Amino acid sequence: MTGPGTLTGGGPGAPPSGAPRTVTYREALREALREALAADDRVFLMGEDVGEYGGGFGVSLGLLEEFGPERVRDTPLSESAFTGAGIGAALGGMRPIVEIMTVNFSMLALDQILNNAATLLHMSGGQCPVPLVIRMTTGAGRQLAAQHSHSLENWYAHIPGLRVLAPATVEDARHMLAPALADPDPVLIFEHGSLYNTSGELAPDAGPVGLDRAAVRREGRDVTLVTHGGCLPKALEAAGALAVDGISAEVVDLRTLRPLDDATVVESVARTHRVVLVDEGWRSGSLAAEVAARIGEQAFYELDAPVERVCSAEVPVPYAHHLEQAALPQAADVVAAARRAVG
Repeated sequence: MTGPGTLTGGGPGAPPSGAPRTVTYREALREALREALAADDRVFLMGEDVGEYGGGFGVSLGLLEEFGPERVRDTPLSESAFTGAGIGAALGGMRPIVEIMTVNFSMLALDQILNNAATLLHMSGGQCPVPLVIRMTTGAGRQLAAQHSHSLENWYAHIPGLRVLAPATVEDARHMLAPALADPDPVLIFEHGSLYNTSGELAPDAGPVGLDRAAVRREGRDVTLVTHGGCLPKALEAAGALAVDGISAEVVDLRTLRPLDDATVVESVARTHRVVLVDEGWRSGSLAAEVAARIGEQAFYELDAPVERVCSAEVPVPYAHHLEQAALPQAADVVAAARRAVG
């Protein structure tokens, strides 16, 4: 019998029991939501079009039919209002998951996120935790023009009181939600729009992942490539291209942008002695700038070359496809920066 929260997957062509499954990033997120809703009656999902439409990017498709309108709530087009409602529900003992369709719309809820969600635990002397999860789509590369192509996770990583996650793999997409819901602080999850249709293998024994450590996605000895979110596939592609030329690149996926795991980055730099930071944010005031500063503070004498940064061009993201691609970090840019670092 199949009920709410049951993960189905049998039938012809299904992998044998115990074998890894191939799932898309979108499906992994949906499975995480389904599991959370089934496991805890306090959990509910709210946001624009999350119910009947199935979410602006199809992540919540089918969940309204499984869990009903009390648990999967369509909201009015007012980010400030429904984010504030999520904060109030969290203060009242619920475990809300708020979906903001795209990161630029979160600017309309910035007062609620910065002045309320991020501060209440501190200002109440620990009496008022806000166990709220906010999911939003970030990033460019899909011809959505300047207003819907921002990578603003850099901004939110600046704010004390928030935990900021950037899942870049199907495993992180599937298993970061449970520990996020258990966190007493508000957690922001940034899902890069270019990843939704990508796929990967999900091990049957995979479980909740730690939210405090970066991950070395590929080991190397000559140069470290540090990135997160939608730039991870580009960094891995660049590492493959560099390997053809005999350059061994280590790829570090930050995963959690606040608090930042600079220890893993520094350990990698100590092995390779060269580093390229790949960040879809604009170069000025970017997360890459913060990581570069920490490397300078903690590992300056490990460096055999200046820190390289590959960031988006400092322009509003263009609509035209060829201009958009030119404005964004690409694997070829990462390869060129790595070659400069290696010399």
